[in-house]
Amino acid sequence: MPNDYLLKQAGPWTRRKFFKFGIASLGVIGAAVAWERFSKPRAVVNIPPIPSRSLAAVGMNPMLLLRDFDYGSLKRENGRTIREFHIKAETSTLQLNRAVSFISWHLNGRVPGPTLRANAGDRVRVVFSNQAGHSHSLHFHGVHPADADGVRPVRHGTTEVYEFDAEPYGLHLYHCHIAPVTRHIGKGMYGMFIVDPPGGRPPADEQVMIMAGYDVNDDDQNELYAFNGLPDYYMNYPIPIGQDQRIRLYVLNMIELDPAVTFHLHANFFDVYRTGMTLTPSERTDVITMGTAERHILEFSYRYPGKYMFHPHQDAIAERGCMGQFEVVASS
Repeated sequence: MPNDYLLKQAGPWTRRKFFKFGIASLGVIGAAVAWERFSKPRAVVNIPPIPSRSLAAVGMNPMLLLRDFDYGSLKRENGRTIREFHIKAETSTLQLNRAVSFISWHLNGRVPGPTLRANAGDRVRVVFSNQAGHSHSLHFHGVHPADADGVRPVRHGTTEVYEFDAEPYGLHLYHCHIAPVTRHIGKGMYGMFIVDPPGGRPPADEQVMIMAGYDVNDDDQNELYAFNGLPDYYMNYPIPIGQDQRIRLYVLNMIELDPAVTFHLHANFFDVYRTGMTLTPSERTDVITMGTAERHILEFSYRYPGKYMFHPHQDAIAERGCMGQFEVVASS
């Protein structure tokens, strides 16, 4: 599966684009430091280098999806700024592991789809092109007019434009809303939509973590589970994070066919910002329960170096692929 989303022509220097091109030329830490110097002064976020072996996978790579945010392109129309996104639905085979391949309906060549990001109050335009063979749509969670609700089928070979204001701020999602919705989501038609609050949030190593299930034999049960698309990826390739660095996880449960799932962090606790619609944490815990489409911002830092697991506390789900590790790198 091609990584087309990493090969877009460079336009205005957004933070997302700076990091993508910076990673190639400077390394992850170099890009992080350079961006802080390039933009307005602020605290430097420590992101350790990503081991080359975790970037060698062909096709979709969850390590790159982890910190990839799509800020769209800015246009000026009738005196107002429009933040425009382009999303294309396609069909291709996703190799879940060495033994299992899966016919996926995906967005912009990846599962989950691109993480769209806007500021509260932005005018958002999403240009959706359906080339996936079946009728699809994009339904956004949030507040918007009925004609932007994404429940009407978009036939193969056609394009639909959704336009609305980004509100309220928080952590939202989008997904296909064509029946059977469970099947369309299970095939990979979903993604995260972040609306940043006025003034933003404190600097942090920000990461997207989306849980999903795969019904690989059409028996209405999930046989495999994953964080960010591929089962067991973050167990095989732990996520490097800095010691004492604030981590901000944007966590979304998109597991269909299971009523609820938990998220548990080993050897630590996290602050919970429910649905991301607050700047004040509601609780501090090491495990949280989420129904399908429920999402929260979780913030934490690790005091001690080493490898630490994260996973649902339902062992059957964790053991079938929804398992990962953070590798805390000691401060120099």
